[in-house]
Amino acid sequence: MNILLLNAQDSSTIGGWLAKRFHEGGPFFMSLILIALLLSIFFLIRATLSLNKNEAKFKKMISLVSEMSLLGLVLGVLASIMGMIEAFDKLEFNGDIANMGGGLKVTFLTMLFGTFTFIISRIGMAILKGIKKA
Repeated sequence: MNILLLNAQDSSTIGGWLAKRFHEGGPFFMSLILIALLLSIFFLIRATLSLNKNEAKFKKMISLVSEMSLLGLVLGVLASIMGMIEAFDKLEFNGDIANMGGGLKVTFLTMLFGTFTFIISRIGMAILKGIKKA
């Protein structure tokens, strides 16, 4: 975690920019979405390894990829809703709408990362299913 904090200060690189966005989105939900993405990639690799060897294992891995992609998407939406509720609570408390723009940006980062997880997983599933049919 400290490594990401150090890299977040140097936003001149892609890694620094991603680390900065990761922390802006909230480390808790962004970490959960990252875990869903990593698990999706892991299950995609396992499905690739069992592509022509074991049909049951292939189907199980594809099913797990599907579940992890949906989990990442739903976590992103949940975090966005919770962030918007928090932003509206701050607006209600302070009455200052000027600070709401930054809060909305943060809420959409989790949704963006969840959607990215979903899309990457679904593209991998489509490729593997296409290879399997060929």
